[in-house]
Amino acid sequence: MNLHQAKQDIIEVGRRLYQKEFVASNDGNISARIAEDRILTTPTGLCKGTLALEDLCVVDLKGNHISGHRRASSEIGMHLFLYHERPDINAVVHAHPPTATGFSVAGIPLTECVLPEVIITVGSIPIAGYGTPGGPEISEPIRQYVKDYDAYLLENHGATTIGIDVMNAYFKMETMEHFAKILFVAKQLGGVNVLNSEQVGKLVQIRERMGLRGPDPACLIPDETPAPDGAIPTLRTKSANGNDARSEQDLVAEITRRVMAELNK
Repeated sequence: MNLHQAKQDIIEVGRRLYQKEFVASNDGNISARIAEDRILTTPTGLCKGTLALEDLCVVDLKGNHISGHRRASSEIGMHLFLYHERPDINAVVHAHPPTATGFSVAGIPLTECVLPEVIITVGSIPIAGYGTPGGPEISEPIRQYVKDYDAYLLENHGATTIGIDVMNAYFKMETMEHFAKILFVAKQLGGVNVLNSEQVGKLVQIRERMGLRGPDPACLIPDETPAPDGAIPTLRTKSANGNDARSEQDLVAEITRRVMAELNK
C-alpha cells in the first residue's frame, strides 16, 4: 500500500470515527500494511479525531518500533495477529461504536439475516469472547472467526473490522453500526422480519459475482422445521416471505396448550 495514501486514509478515518462518536477520548486504533513486514499505525494516548501525519508510527510484524516519534498503541498485538492470520488484508480498524458495542455487552451477535447490503458486504458478525485489552488475551478469542469473517464484535470491548485498505475496513465498521441501530429499533418495535434461505441464497450469489469474500453461512437462517414431538415450540422471528408454517398466534396457543397439559399431569 502506498505510504502517503495510507497516512492520509488513517487520518481521515480517525476523524470520521471521532465525529461519528464511534470512539471517545483516546479510544480506538487504526493500522495499514505498507509493506510485507511493515505496519503503519496510530499511536498510543492520542485522540483519533485530531491526529496529524507526524503522529503515526511504523512497526514490524513483531511489534518492534521502526520509525516515528510516538509509540504504537498497546493493542497493536491484535492488529499484528490479524495481519498474520489474514495475508489478504491490508488494514485493521478497532473502535467502540455505541450500538454495536451495546450488542456485544448484551451478548447478542449481529448474525440475523435482515439487511441485503449487510449480507452482501459483511455477512454475519459474531462475538469474540472477552480478552484483556493490550495483551495477547484479546486476540485468541478471534482465532475461530478470523479466516471467515471481516467484522467482529469483541465481548464488552467494541468491535474490529478488517479490509483490503483503510477505507474498506472503516466502511465495514460503519455498516456494522448502521445495522446494529436498525436491528435495535426493530427489536424495540416488537419484531424482526428475517430473510429466508432462498432470499439469502440469491444475495450470496450477488456477493460471489461481485468477487466479495464472506462467511458461509452468510447469516443465521431461522430454523423453519417444526418442533420435534414432545418439544415446546418457540416464538421465532417472522420470515420475510410471509409463508410461515404457523402464525405467531398459533405458536402462542400451542405453547399454552402444552404447558397446561404438563401442569395437569
